[in-house]
Amino acid sequence: MTHLINRNILLGVSGGIAAYKSAELVRKLQLLGAEVRVIMTQGAQQFITPLTLQALSGNPVHTTLLDTEAEQGMGHIELARWADLLLIAPATADLIARLATGRADDLLSTTSLATAAPLLLAPAMNQQMWQDQATAQNIDTLTSRGVRLIGPATGEQACGDIGPGRMEQPEAIVQAACALFDSGLLQGKRVVITAGPTREALDPVRYISNNSSGKMGFALAQASVDAGAITTVVSGPVNLPTPRHVERRNIQSATQMLDQCLELVPNCDIFISCAAVADYRPASIEPHKIKKGGEQITLQLVRNPDIVATIAATRPRPFTVGFAAETNDILTYAKGKMASKNLDMIIANDVSNQEIGFNSDDNEVTALWSGGEQTLPRAGKRVIANTLIAIIASKLG
Repeated sequence: MTHLINRNILLGVSGGIAAYKSAELVRKLQLLGAEVRVIMTQGAQQFITPLTLQALSGNPVHTTLLDTEAEQGMGHIELARWADLLLIAPATADLIARLATGRADDLLSTTSLATAAPLLLAPAMNQQMWQDQATAQNIDTLTSRGVRLIGPATGEQACGDIGPGRMEQPEAIVQAACALFDSGLLQGKRVVITAGPTREALDPVRYISNNSSGKMGFALAQASVDAGAITTVVSGPVNLPTPRHVERRNIQSATQMLDQCLELVPNCDIFISCAAVADYRPASIEPHKIKKGGEQITLQLVRNPDIVATIAATRPRPFTVGFAAETNDILTYAKGKMASKNLDMIIANDVSNQEIGFNSDDNEVTALWSGGEQTLPRAGKRVIANTLIAIIASKLG
């Protein structure tokens, strides 16, 4: 991956002399398209000012755990949900020790615990501190939890020592960040994803639809491309930019969406039905605007085709994933749909919760498949999408 377009990078800066490199790091992340926000520890502010990183990032720098200006004063939760990646550079020996023991005594350490995003550390410390047994044990603890490291490099240090412990150069750190999003899990696979709502016309100016924003489907498309797949989105009317390297086919109605999907499915390895497709459409479309009449109006509706079930019934069929947007008995209904529609996997979520439902930036879902399930706690939709793509890739035959 040679870009970070549409990626939210939360940069943590701790208190070491290498903090001066964070300014260049912000710029390099932005040049690859990332949106960057910065958290600074109290120690970091002794080496570089928040104003410098604010000017470079274009966003306020966060330094306080209990931020009265943040929504509900819970700045660490907001930042944790926003991030696609938490990158800490420099990561000092002290910070690494606190992360290893699960401390949450400042904004950076607390956010590290609260985020579902990947954590990438760029260690920076004296060579003897790096080689100390305590630091080695802390690093082993963190890597066993899935934390990634870039560096440290070996060379002359600010104190005059020579050895391992220098923070890697910003260019190397940026490339490591890019690599986290370029998984290769679906390299060469062809993926079709439906997204957004459908509109079922009543007359030339009115239609039946729903509140789907398409954010989850488009996040899945970005994650699919990052995993190496050739990706097409069949999208209802949404106000979202098309992710780079994604083919987009715009439709209005459910029947139009089905037609596009049937055209694409013969060359499709994975089909993900994320769109909120209208179950019914008007039996007929009036040629002219329906005029206001009495106190009531009766509409005759007919069933729309079930797109995901139709795709699952094709031969040969792709690995077929559905979404179950429910408001009660979420898992029960999802399991029933997976069985009745002959799906390989279904993703269940609660759309009655406005914080994770239509139009929200967050989601919380449970992926179900034959013989297993995995619940993904609340996080940004891009984080959820990356995890879902990894799960799908692991279940391919």
